[in-house]
Amino acid sequence: MSVDLLTLGEAMVSLRSAGPLSAGGSLGMHVAGAESNVAVGVARLGHRVAWAGVVGADPHGEFILRGLRGEGIDVRHRVEDTRGTGVMFLERRTADISRAFYYRAGSAGSTLNRHDVDRAFAASPRALHLTGITPALSPDARRAVEYAAARGAAEGLAVSLDVNYRAKLWSRDEARAVLTPLARHAAVLIASDDELDLVADGGERHRRGTGVTAAVPVAGAAAQSAGAEREAAMAAELLGRGVLDVVVKRGAAGAGVYTAAGRLEAPAVPVTSIDTVGAGDAFTAGYLSALLEGLGTAERLRRGTLAGAFAVSSAGDCEGLPTAAELALLGAVPDGGTQR
Repeated sequence: MSVDLLTLGEAMVSLRSAGPLSAGGSLGMHVAGAESNVAVGVARLGHRVAWAGVVGADPHGEFILRGLRGEGIDVRHRVEDTRGTGVMFLERRTADISRAFYYRAGSAGSTLNRHDVDRAFAASPRALHLTGITPALSPDARRAVEYAAARGAAEGLAVSLDVNYRAKLWSRDEARAVLTPLARHAAVLIASDDELDLVADGGERHRRGTGVTAAVPVAGAAAQSAGAEREAAMAAELLGRGVLDVVVKRGAAGAGVYTAAGRLEAPAVPVTSIDTVGAGDAFTAGYLSALLEGLGTAERLRRGTLAGAFAVSSAGDCEGLPTAAELALLGAVPDGGTQR
């Protein structure tokens, strides 16, 4: 049976603390990883989903596989006997700041290769979701993602690419060199507002080359206007290269999308923020699920912001992601209320 969405990448075990790690204390164990988060989110919203990746022959890998299978996800994995499953420690340093510490160098997940991609494509997906995290893990993983994107586009799949830049994995220049050409295969390009310049420059290099630059720094409203103009220029560049939806995640300010029909913005859904980890993946899952259902741009944005709101108002990477039936809860039940 074919699946609606295929995603591939490294899933890890996340060990979470309620306070500073240096102070000790208990840790909670969770499944983590941008691609697996999206897989869970789209599956909960009623779609057939496959996830492909590599885990170690260890309890951490077993924990991940059990968790994903429990969500009804078609797990197309390989077990790497000589490498361990990646681990991430996440500390709640303050009420507003969390910090991640990765132990994933040389992990089983970093050995993802083209053969893994070929096996995953046997799921006959309608759409393919990739992120900019996996190609940062190793040369083999980078080649696997590039191959998957090119193959997906050639076979007519709706290819989604979330930039998802991780400074602890590579520099912005390294990311730009890989992700800019990768983006040409995407039908849907998703980025935070500070990540768009990793896949487009909006003519900035040309202006520098001709000496047309700002003579003095700008601030306040002028800076915001200049930033908005550059964002629009980068979006136009991506649309001109064949991207259909350029989606910009703005965190607490909501999200926007640029298409050939113009630009549309949606505010964030007001909720009490508990844990922002995984909120971007939740938004992506909501957006892609609506896309798979053939809904319009406004409906995609709305579902993305709803899913993101569930994520930030719940603890964990993907534990609080909603089902389709639960989407109506936000806005229908008063704050602090109980559905009866």
